[in-house]
Amino acid sequence: MNASEGAAGETPFVLRRDDGGVVTLTLNRGERFNPLSTAMIAALERELDALGPDRTARIVVLAGAGRGFCAGHDLKEMRAHSADKSWQQKLFADASRMMVKMTEIPQPIIARVHGIATAAGCQLVSMCDLAVASDEARFALPGVNVGIFCSTPAVGVARNIGRKRALEMLLTGELFDAPTALGWGLVNRVVPAASLDAEVARLASIILARSGKVVATGKRAFYRQIDQPLEGAYATTSESMALSMLEPDAAEGIDAFIEKRPPRWPER
Repeated sequence: MNASEGAAGETPFVLRRDDGGVVTLTLNRGERFNPLSTAMIAALERELDALGPDRTARIVVLAGAGRGFCAGHDLKEMRAHSADKSWQQKLFADASRMMVKMTEIPQPIIARVHGIATAAGCQLVSMCDLAVASDEARFALPGVNVGIFCSTPAVGVARNIGRKRALEMLLTGELFDAPTALGWGLVNRVVPAASLDAEVARLASIILARSGKVVATGKRAFYRQIDQPLEGAYATTSESMALSMLEPDAAEGIDAFIEKRPPRWPER
């Protein structure tokens, strides 16, 4: 198990565990609901940077230690620098860069959500490619309750659930339960707490059976097109599909389908 640390000798902010192509990154400040402090953001970004070129890593699971997934930014840290505009700007620039990087690495990221996922923690869920939640999980954009509108968390959340629902979360600051998050499209699955790890593993195993190169190429094309106008989106994805058809993975996959056998994906 690898770890992303802050100061020398400090408890790691992020733990990494590798298991058969699945890398689990665990936010490791469970006693405080894993706040996205400057150190936590830096640690998570370092892990993402290391994962990008790692060919042994096929899927990433993002989890939280302790009683909840992530409660958002570290309000105590933010309050200590409340008069320092440059510090605040850097915090949100660093956090935004890290969030975007989640869409840029080739591996699909699955959020494993338990307890609360609020503010920037809810944003983390929205920026993962897939999300599985415990039926006890709760979600909120509660900044308005403490005088800070959750503007940056809204970027990812609104792209998952739409404007009206995002604004309801932003304007009320209320907690929403897991079935609501499922119905709104913030998560893919809701399961009993005891089944959370099994469902994450099941979803990961399905993706592991696919071609890693095809999955990485598809993820890249998806995020390139998703916010483009219709014509540009079709141009982007048409080029991606045309290039994919020239790859050995396409030949093997189609031959396997025609021959009614499991595909044997080329080794990379």
